[in-house]
Amino acid sequence: MNIKYQKLFKQEEEEGRFWPSFTDLLTTILLCFMLIFIIMMVIKSLQIEEMKKTLDQIMGVRAELVKQLSDEFSDSAYGIEVDEKTGAIIFDTEILFAYDDAELKTESFAFLDKFVPRYLDVLFESGYEEYVAEIIIEGHTDRDGDYLYNLELAQDRAYSVASYVLSDDFPYKHLQEELESKLTVNSKSFTDFRMDEAGNYSAEASRRVEFKFRLKDEEILNKTRELLE
Repeated sequence: MNIKYQKLFKQEEEEGRFWPSFTDLLTTILLCFMLIFIIMMVIKSLQIEEMKKTLDQIMGVRAELVKQLSDEFSDSAYGIEVDEKTGAIIFDTEILFAYDDAELKTESFAFLDKFVPRYLDVLFESGYEEYVAEIIIEGHTDRDGDYLYNLELAQDRAYSVASYVLSDDFPYKHLQEELESKLTVNSKSFTDFRMDEAGNYSAEASRRVEFKFRLKDEEILNKTRELLE
């Protein structure tokens, strides 16, 4: 009888020793997970902070580029406009094209020979080339005609400009290789029309070609979103 109770007591004692050990194991595992989580949060926090610093730097680059472009073309005899927010260079299509035509005027070649090197010097020769992801030549039209017609007209005009500055006739060959790696052409048809000073639709102001740049901030913003997710 005593032997039976001794066995039962021994079994209960062994079970009593087992459960605290199992609890200790679970506690250790939980602590490990918490430690890993804290480490991951610290790493992510540092990465996000680094991204913010980079974004601030790029925003500073954009502001400086806009300022330099404004200074460079403030005395232009061609009435070039620089968008104060984006740095887009805007000039009406009459400088380059006849009405409803996508073939460059004879006098437009001299204009592009002067404008393009000055524009690219600001973007490439001022230490900002590593920040520039894309250079866009964008065509815009007035509302005459339907959307698709004007979409094609604006695209053809943008392509004509790009085709010339990348051709053998363009005198600044040293700029072409860098330009080829970043240049795209785009058409907005008449969707981004412009207004006059009185706030009325202006067909003349809407007919234009824009030179725009895109910095690498979009790629960095996407990475930041990934981190936040």
